[in-house]
Amino acid sequence: MKTQSHSSQSKILHLIKTRGELSAGEVADALRMTSMGARHHMEQMEQQGLLSHQFKSSVKGRPKKKWHLTRKAQAQFPDGHSALLVNLLGQMQNQLGEGAFNNLIISREREMLQSYQSQLNGVKGLMPRLGKLAEIRSNEGYMAEIIEQDGQILFVENHCPICEAARQCQQFCRSELEIFKHLIHPQIELTDYILNGDRRCAYLVPQNEHPS
Repeated sequence: MKTQSHSSQSKILHLIKTRGELSAGEVADALRMTSMGARHHMEQMEQQGLLSHQFKSSVKGRPKKKWHLTRKAQAQFPDGHSALLVNLLGQMQNQLGEGAFNNLIISREREMLQSYQSQLNGVKGLMPRLGKLAEIRSNEGYMAEIIEQDGQILFVENHCPICEAARQCQQFCRSELEIFKHLIHPQIELTDYILNGDRRCAYLVPQNEHPS
């Protein structure tokens, strides 16, 4: 019974991580459980410090209780050994100097681009390439997906496994955006940014043909 409860909590964490704040009813519908069962799990998770809630106004009826992940819950997801990375980055910047450190970021960017290009080799068309890139990034811990809404295409990363390192060195984010521009489209645009307080990083993908 304890294992089943843990499994349900893990599913709820993953669902809210990828969908954003949800009501107990929305969680129940998505995970095919009763509203009472979902609410019970979520109240337990709130006591454990994993979830928090607030009431949001709705078009019809009284405000709805919406649940979101706490910082403790965010720590349940891979973090790429953030404390170690932050410490190493600080030491590297101090010992190497800004110029040499930037050269290391550029070198990393080239290696990543080469690796991604190799894995995307032979994949033709915008959506197949986006799908393959999402698969690659998900394997690296970014929980990536493609969302089509309102006639737009978004490349979404619901988690950043190097978030704390990126706070220390935002060149990582700039570097990854340049890689996406090279692989997908030079006009791809960052619209949601975790370091700005958003729930996710999202990129708006132009649907016109990639300039040759």
